[in-house]
Amino acid sequence: MDTWQQLSHHGSLHHGGRLRAAATRFAIPLESWLDLSTGINANSWPVRTPPASSWTRLPEEEDELNIAASRYYEADFLLPVAGSQAAIQALPQLRAPSRVSVLNPGYAEHAQAWKRNHHTVSAVAPEQIDTILPNTDVLIIIHPNNPTGNTFPISQLLNWHAQLAQRGGWLIVDEAFIDATPELSIASHTMKPGLIILRSLGKFFGLAGARVGFVCAHPQLLIALNNLLGPWTVNGPARWMAIQALQDKNWQGKARQRLLQDSRRLHSLLSQHHLTPHGGSAFFQWVCSAKASDIFETLACQGILTRLFTEPSSLRFGLPTIEAGWQRLDRALAQI
Repeated sequence: MDTWQQLSHHGSLHHGGRLRAAATRFAIPLESWLDLSTGINANSWPVRTPPASSWTRLPEEEDELNIAASRYYEADFLLPVAGSQAAIQALPQLRAPSRVSVLNPGYAEHAQAWKRNHHTVSAVAPEQIDTILPNTDVLIIIHPNNPTGNTFPISQLLNWHAQLAQRGGWLIVDEAFIDATPELSIASHTMKPGLIILRSLGKFFGLAGARVGFVCAHPQLLIALNNLLGPWTVNGPARWMAIQALQDKNWQGKARQRLLQDSRRLHSLLSQHHLTPHGGSAFFQWVCSAKASDIFETLACQGILTRLFTEPSSLRFGLPTIEAGWQRLDRALAQI
């Protein structure tokens, strides 16, 4: 479990980016932090001002959002939602109690949502999937995985889906971190019943605050999910910004190149300081260490926030935004 994911009195999980809590705990002003805890692309799509009408009118499903998203994700059918988190919370409500296997370690909200809705949830390591699949109704894969960065061949994912679909099962693939490596996506296969892909504008586009995500799936499931969520799930200004971002191919190409380059740089920098990553993606690097907690504290005392996990003992490092951030991280790592 992530140390910063302890259950609050409301029963919700905490995630990266809790900068205000860190500022209070370590008595360092908010503006003095280098936040590497979220995995969000800090060099975000340049936000533009939405037209006034997007604020004064109800959101309209007849706008260009579905068309722009279908082209970008290469998916025939999809449903815009208030961030992929909305789908994570809702999908368990569309099945009778089921046997659910969730990739572990992974994004904790998936298991939490299915448990909350009275499903039987089991954690599964990548090498165990083939063994447990005959006794699984729903398999949930984060791809690339967060925090390990594990990926799977498309043929393997489709094989798992085929086995599940034969008995009415689902394969859910959370592709929140896949945009920099779109060749790994299976969103184009979502006309197959029982294959559900979650996408988000939060990580790659750096628009986490807009709360825009998409569910790519067979139309029958999308209709059921839409009926459950109700109208106007994505607000008008966010819809407008999403359309512009999804159509901005020039920015997308440059962002992919920079993310992959910066991720390689981060891998090299950590390795130089004897913290060679055990995994990662274009958005982060993951370091396993028995001293992860001590490293987290040492960096936090210098105003650098990372993501600490206890099972396994590890740290996730996001990408610095500017050169000064890279130099600051280099100096801090030298003191470990």
